[in-house]
Amino acid sequence: MAEARYDRTGRTYTATRRPDARIAARLRAALGPARSVLNVGAGTGSYEPPGTVLAVEPSAVMIAQRPPGAAPAVRGVAEALPLPDDSVDAALAVLTVHHWADAAAGLAELRRVARDRVVVLTWDHTVTADFWLLRDYLPAAAATDAALAVPTAAVAERLGAAVHPVPVPWDCADGFACAFWRRPEAYLDPLVRAGASMFSLTPEAELRTGLDRLAADLADGSWHRRNADLLDRTELDLGYRLLIAELRAG
Repeated sequence: MAEARYDRTGRTYTATRRPDARIAARLRAALGPARSVLNVGAGTGSYEPPGTVLAVEPSAVMIAQRPPGAAPAVRGVAEALPLPDDSVDAALAVLTVHHWADAAAGLAELRRVARDRVVVLTWDHTVTADFWLLRDYLPAAAATDAALAVPTAAVAERLGAAVHPVPVPWDCADGFACAFWRRPEAYLDPLVRAGASMFSLTPEAELRTGLDRLAADLADGSWHRRNADLLDRTELDLGYRLLIAELRAG
């Protein structure tokens, strides 16, 4: 499933999905002293720490966009990781669990191959659903998001993980779905939308009316008046969550 999605929608990732240094710092802190890391659902290599010994990614399109010098990558899926038990210090999965065919099996695999910890970045749809773009303009994308989402509480329970909010900075460099919360004009750009699953997997016809309304509201100032409380914010909690499972402690 993930392979087919990203072969279709992942072609623009290197243009719009550059890692944000602040989010990268949170991930590095979560990985702690891990010296060997497996990156699962690794995509183009964003947020891949220097200690990565292997990247697992189902899509050839995504692997082809990995930069020179990135960790070795193999085509594979989270549900059947090509490593023996306890073979790496940490397993990392960044905004990928929602694309796995069997999330429970994939999470069990992360715990199987990691000795010390598992780190997962995901999102809580119950929070994201109230994002102004989905709530006020793109209900069809909200429905796509709901269908994609894996409940954060269920992921945390299966991993035995602590859950930490990851606020989105207003000038986030990584163009994931909610990154442009204070830069609404960006959502009118097809290239930006192509880099986020909830938009790229929603038929354009189902987005068109809402996007046209957003354009009109930006032109006449309605959006800025309605969302004035956001304009001075430097970060916002939009549901992104960092899950950290300490396996030795558990």
